[in-house]
Amino acid sequence: MELAMAAEELKTVVNRLRRAQGQIAGVIKMIEEGRDCEDVVTQLAAASRALDKAGFAIIATGLQHCLTDEDMAASGDREQMRARLEKLFLSLA
Repeated sequence: MELAMAAEELKTVVNRLRRAQGQIAGVIKMIEEGRDCEDVVTQLAAASRALDKAGFAIIATGLQHCLTDEDMAASGDREQMRARLEKLFLSLA
């Protein structure tokens, strides 16, 4: 499955990933500085949510493209694609 996203969708996902990247860098710095465990875990949870949101946005876009892809409907690969998308969703659960 190819990743084909509109410019605005792509921008949103990239921004979420950059936010997560910054949060992860912050977590590393906090650990190196010996910061409070609760603060570290809170920041780590925020990074995890940002990654999850980016992943779900990518999967949702893929799902949207698959459902509207005439070639997919014509070729009869819907069940295979459904299974692949389900596996992707579950990988983020």
